[in-house]
Amino acid sequence: MGLKVVSSEIISFSLLLLLASTAKAQSNGVFDVTKYGGKEDITEALNNAWKDACASTNPSKVLIPSGTYSLRQVTLAGPCKAAIELQVDGILKAPVDPDQFSGGHWVDFSHVDQLTLSGSGTFDGQGNVAWSKSTCSKDKNCEGFPMNIRFDFVTNGLVRDITTRDSKNFHVNVLGCKNLTFQHFTVSAPAESINTDGIHIGRSTGIYIIDTNIGTGDDCISVGDGTEELHVTGVTCGPGHGISVGSLGRYPDEKPVSGIFVKNCTISNTANGVRIKSWPDLYGGDASNMHFEDIVMNNVQNPVVVDQEYCPWNQCSLKAPSKVKISDVSFKNIRGTSATPVVVKLACSSGIPCDKVELADINLAYSGSEGPAKSQCSNVKPVISGIMSASGC
Repeated sequence: MGLKVVSSEIISFSLLLLLASTAKAQSNGVFDVTKYGGKEDITEALNNAWKDACASTNPSKVLIPSGTYSLRQVTLAGPCKAAIELQVDGILKAPVDPDQFSGGHWVDFSHVDQLTLSGSGTFDGQGNVAWSKSTCSKDKNCEGFPMNIRFDFVTNGLVRDITTRDSKNFHVNVLGCKNLTFQHFTVSAPAESINTDGIHIGRSTGIYIIDTNIGTGDDCISVGDGTEELHVTGVTCGPGHGISVGSLGRYPDEKPVSGIFVKNCTISNTANGVRIKSWPDLYGGDASNMHFEDIVMNNVQNPVVVDQEYCPWNQCSLKAPSKVKISDVSFKNIRGTSATPVVVKLACSSGIPCDKVELADINLAYSGSEGPAKSQCSNVKPVISGIMSASGC
């Protein structure tokens, strides 16, 4: 009998220690990584805090307070038992050497419902070494360095106030997500950074990018196959390659793109403005219901582009036309300045011409030495209304 009493007391005492430890690690649903031993390298602490928060049946928050921390490759996976938030107020630094990664990401949020990523913090990919090793400027099959942040199969998510800086590859990749919003989000990388798309979206529905500032070395926003109901509003873009749908038609069995709405954006000092691009002579696809409206261009090289002969590094054949069908597209109230004389270029497929394309109130000025502003159209007959500052189409 005495042994049973002692055993029971030991069990009760151990339980109290466990509860006390858990209570110390989290307070009012907040799981602070520094209470999990996170100091300089917080990888293990973040993993453990996330697991505890994810197991909570009440809404929870993982907190990374102000400070500078090293963070190795992590996957923060669900499903979680309730809504979960990661609040990053510190600066997170990735390993410099791209060889320390596998799987193409630095931080991956996977299969989480009701996710919030918030805070005043920064994900610093420290990408300079990777850019110097990259072959992406001349090789379409270039080595895939890790992306700063991946969102894989996240539903009902919000990303706000966070900064991503100097990613080795894309800053953000969105795949298989539904109802995910980026608000007051910042992407920062120099113009010479290679293949550093700001936000890439693929096979996702209901993505909102609002009041966001993107400056990088590739597309500010790039839209891959299977994207539906993408709403981009109040975005400033530059430097970079503009806001692009595509490239499409590079791979077999691509899903249709539909419902792309880009409105009230400012694009400055970029290689392109708003662009739709597909590869020639490869695979079929469909892109429709795409609308670009109220866009200000400041010294943009190619402000309005449909390019169905997209063939970087001449590593494809131009002998056969693109098999991607583009239809129901509008460019409305596009104004500002162009760095090149061709302010509108609609180069559609000779095999499947573009259908239902509208140009309305295109007021783009070119002041260079190569003559007045002009437009070029092939394999398309756009409906033109309102101001058209550049003749040709």
